[in-house]
Amino acid sequence: MTAGGLSIRVDSGAPVPPFEQIRAQLADLISVGRLREGDRLPPVRQLASDLGLANNTVVRAYRELESAGLVHSRRGSGTRVAAAVGAVDDNARAVLAERAREFATAALLLGTTDEDALAAVRHALATARTP
Repeated sequence: MTAGGLSIRVDSGAPVPPFEQIRAQLADLISVGRLREGDRLPPVRQLASDLGLANNTVVRAYRELESAGLVHSRRGSGTRVAAAVGAVDDNARAVLAERAREFATAALLLGTTDEDALAAVRHALATARTP
């Protein structure tokens, strides 16, 4: 599905709930700068219809993004990308994207699933934060 130039996909056979698939894809688009501060997300009804999902599924994804401080919603104004707190500059973002591509290639060569690869990244981030 492409909405406003964004490509969002939901795999109904995946073990990950649809709202989480939407949340993760939008969070990724925000983190890599494809969605920038002030950009408007597709309206809930439009995205739900395009993906063949219930409105509440998209509402939950947007609510999760708002709880994480990535977007803000206002009745009548829609949902927009929030100001980045501690935003990464474009050079750092490019380096991070390259390292992510290297990791993704290695994960694919090892035959891991997307979920196993993401779990490894989450674990690495969590352990890197703890002294």
